[in-house]
Amino acid sequence: MARNRALRITRLLHKGLNLAITRIPSTTHEPLLWEYAESRESTDIVSLDDSYGLYIDGEFRKPKSRNSFTTVNPANEDVLAKVSEAGPADVDDAVSAARAAYENVWGPMSGAERAKYIFRIARMIQERSRELAVLETLDGGKPIKESRDIDLPLVAGHFFYYAGWADKLDYAFPGIKPKPLGVAGQVIPWNFPMLMLAWKVAPALAAGNTVVLKPAETTPLTALLFAELTQEAGLPPGVLNVVTGAGKTGAAVVSHDDVDKVAFTGSTAVGKLIQSQLAGTSKKLTLELGGKGAHVIFEDAPLDQAVEGVINGIFFNQGHVCCAGSRLFVEESIHDRFVDKLKRRLDTLRVGDPMDKNTDIGAINSKEQLDKINELVDAGQSEGAEIFQPDCELPQKGFYFRPTLFTGVSQSHRIAQEEIFGPVLSILSFRTPDEAVEKANNTPYGLSAGIWTTKGSRILWMADRLKAGVVWANTFNKFDPTSPFGGYKESGFGREGGRHGLLAYMDWDEG
Repeated sequence: MARNRALRITRLLHKGLNLAITRIPSTTHEPLLWEYAESRESTDIVSLDDSYGLYIDGEFRKPKSRNSFTTVNPANEDVLAKVSEAGPADVDDAVSAARAAYENVWGPMSGAERAKYIFRIARMIQERSRELAVLETLDGGKPIKESRDIDLPLVAGHFFYYAGWADKLDYAFPGIKPKPLGVAGQVIPWNFPMLMLAWKVAPALAAGNTVVLKPAETTPLTALLFAELTQEAGLPPGVLNVVTGAGKTGAAVVSHDDVDKVAFTGSTAVGKLIQSQLAGTSKKLTLELGGKGAHVIFEDAPLDQAVEGVINGIFFNQGHVCCAGSRLFVEESIHDRFVDKLKRRLDTLRVGDPMDKNTDIGAINSKEQLDKINELVDAGQSEGAEIFQPDCELPQKGFYFRPTLFTGVSQSHRIAQEEIFGPVLSILSFRTPDEAVEKANNTPYGLSAGIWTTKGSRILWMADRLKAGVVWANTFNKFDPTSPFGGYKESGFGREGGRHGLLAYMDWDEG
């Protein structure tokens, strides 16, 4: 009986993955079947309130607008909480609080004292990183292993990095005497809520500015938890203010007369509108907008490594990445072989519950975004491109989309020109390096690019010609607090991260 009974062993640790092994009775002569055992992260560490107020002048308060909206878990469509919607009067209160804090407390404070607060916040982010990661996944849909292992370490790293600069601004840029701008209005997107917060808040505070932050309406919860964390860290009231809401709230922040600096990350269309509104004003502006990143694979590249780089470049965070390598250019001599490798790799990706540590591709952030992805994928098929999707079962509830490849794509296809912002890759071929550069640059965007080759001279030659703000060599989607990030053309202007990220929040006199 024992020989005829399937032996099931769960929770076998193999290279950090939880696997379940099913052994078929030997009399059947069938091979072993392998399955993943569920390894779901507990959500008990997160305590959600039924409703959340606005964080203004060091305290949570009810909105004067009396309006609210709900935020949902995109993995199962469950309502997480009711969140206040800030109106113009609420934004005015937040800006007034930020102005008072800037003039009376934060602006006059020495850089060394400001550094102590920022450093304390960084340490508290580390201490509560698991809680923040779980909440980020609940509210946004990204896999917990990405929130836990990528997003939160980078968030803490940015605060540590800029805490170190706060008392060294006089030495950051030779020949200038820096001074803060005043009140910074910051509008961040839903794809990396905590990381985008860190990219903007940390350098603004280090440079001596105060902040009015508007998180995305679909992912406001980690920003509100961060506000609570700064309150516990003793950050003076008014230095950070968080006003939640949709586009109208963001517009009120951007257009407020007493905001000195606007930082926006989001769509190119909204970025153009903001730039037109601020034209002729004295406000400083930085924009980090859309992208259609080119990923170029030469025939001498280490193909198996390049496959992993391509997978990371487009399927990381469900493709909700402005710098995603969404256009793949493969040298013609290896095109078919490389595409076959990619297809086999796609068959191994796990799509499903973001809280499961085995999940590679989680939930699409919202129904609206899922509809946009479906619309562009349908356009790709109708225009003649050949689609490939692995045969994987999607959860019945929630917003999910299979990882997708398109071959037979031409430069004129919508899927090769428009930002899909989802797990969809368009594959084209090239014969010469000059052709690769020409095709890669045939886009209104200029945010990122990647190159795979064993020739260092070719890497430098390509990087010098690709019109992208960031060019990765034999890797993709690698970020570091010390390295500036940004684009040009319709991908925006200004830099975030690194020493250069301070410039956006400083004014100066010539030394």
